[in-house]
Amino acid sequence: MDTRLLRTFLTLARTESFTATAAELHLAQSTVTVQIRSLERELGTRLVDRLPRGALLTDAGRRVLAEAETVLDAEARLRVSAAADGPPTGQVVLGAGETLCSARLPKVIAALRRSCPGVEVGLQPSDTAAALEGLRTGRLDLALLLEEEPRVPHVVTEHVADEPLVLVCSPEHPMARREAPAQWRDLAPESFFLHEPGCSYSDRLAQRLAEVGEARTRITRFGSIEAARSCVAAGLGLTLLPRSTVEESLRTGRLAVVSGPRIPDVPVRLARHRRRWVSPAAQAVADEIRRQLRDGAVDDQ
Repeated sequence: MDTRLLRTFLTLARTESFTATAAELHLAQSTVTVQIRSLERELGTRLVDRLPRGALLTDAGRRVLAEAETVLDAEARLRVSAAADGPPTGQVVLGAGETLCSARLPKVIAALRRSCPGVEVGLQPSDTAAALEGLRTGRLDLALLLEEEPRVPHVVTEHVADEPLVLVCSPEHPMARREAPAQWRDLAPESFFLHEPGCSYSDRLAQRLAEVGEARTRITRFGSIEAARSCVAAGLGLTLLPRSTVEESLRTGRLAVVSGPRIPDVPVRLARHRRRWVSPAAQAVADEIRRQLRDGAVDDQ
């Protein structure tokens, strides 16, 4: 069997679109159609229903999907075995949230360029939901989650570090000048500028403030940590962010720590698909992540 047909089928199963599949694989749409029909003829069953809203897998297509992934994993292992004597090479697509992309992963990539120059890391900014979906569909090889262990059957994770969180405001904000630590009831009337929904630590803070019930907290959510940080530095309110993202602003006096309730660190978890093979290149990336993030956690204390 021509494994190119399986690769096209897997891409179509993920995108649910002949047009998107053709664009991703750099093929003509007619070629994608021919390849899917060829695979259906070879297997003797319809794999895809062609509908106005897209291409959806049939029951047979869903059964074939997992086996197709296994075959392509075996092909990848075979190719790697042929070059087992050399250093790891290839592209590894890694999903991670903005916090880790900006504060933690640059040193991982820099270290890999020195130790494994043949490994190329493709970094995909992803919130938790997008990262888990990326692992499910095969768009991502690995993901870093700022999250407790997700209860998703197709994903396995390991705890690699913790990110300390800090509540900050402008040095001129009244919360920066409090003598006694603020309680939740003191924080509830304030304005907060938080990272977008889906950010685990921001969602938990918003929920905790809502539970106070004594005052309605004004919360603005941003897709950018920098936007939230800038609003807070301008004196407009408070934010909760990993300390690694505000260290420089605290050092220069642009931001100040709010003395308040204890907020637990957020765990950093390295995630991969439970069933898929981890290539030597992906293993090299995972090993460097473990080394750099664990060393970084010690350095930051």
